[in-house]
Amino acid sequence: MSDMKLVRQVVEAALLVAGRPLSIDQLLHLFGDDDGRPARDEIKATLEDLETDYADKGYELKQVASGYRMQVREEMAPWVSRLWEEKPPKYSRALLETLSIIAYRQPITRGDIENIRGVAVSSNIIRSLLEREWVRVVGHRDVPGKPALYATTRLFLDYFNLQKLADLPPLNEIRDLADINPELALEVEQSMVSEEEIEGEIETLDQEDIDNDEETRDEIPQENLPEGQVSEEEPSAHKEPPQGQPIH
Repeated sequence: MSDMKLVRQVVEAALLVAGRPLSIDQLLHLFGDDDGRPARDEIKATLEDLETDYADKGYELKQVASGYRMQVREEMAPWVSRLWEEKPPKYSRALLETLSIIAYRQPITRGDIENIRGVAVSSNIIRSLLEREWVRVVGHRDVPGKPALYATTRLFLDYFNLQKLADLPPLNEIRDLADINPELALEVEQSMVSEEEIEGEIETLDQEDIDNDEETRDEIPQENLPEGQVSEEEPSAHKEPPQGQPIH
């Protein structure tokens, strides 16, 4: 039997300073290989105790895809966010639609995404998702051109407080993309992707989207685009918002 008081102190300290999720195996590794090393069940019991103890605090112990982490509670965001002068990043509709389609239809090619959305996907959007490590290339489709197949990553799950893809809200429950991650309080445009757009059940965008797309048409050489498609530009990635970040 391990000294459970010491185990708790070590686990709590490690979670506090790690700055990233820690798995049970990583927590076990902290104790070395001597006889005093706790069992996996003891680590799990310690984590459950910590989760209970934090129930009435401004922070919580959260399990995500990569393990466990300490983070600020969602309801504390309005106050904690004042520690940062930078404004939260504003994600475009195009980026959020692209990310949602990949999450729900992975693995998927860029061409498939364009067919669902009805417009060309900007290279800046794909590059931004890859740089954030929310998306990665998992293979290539065996067709002419060998297009890359995209899928989401563990960091995507961690960022959105998910343990697995099955934790994503069912499509029939989604009203807008803000529902996927309300605790981030992102400054997202009011018009978001709908279930029908994600599933490809509609073939055209609404008139507002068409008007917006037409504004960029004159800026891009049309001979470089497939017929009937327009390109979209995505601003460079911004710094992460403070909400939901691990406590240091």
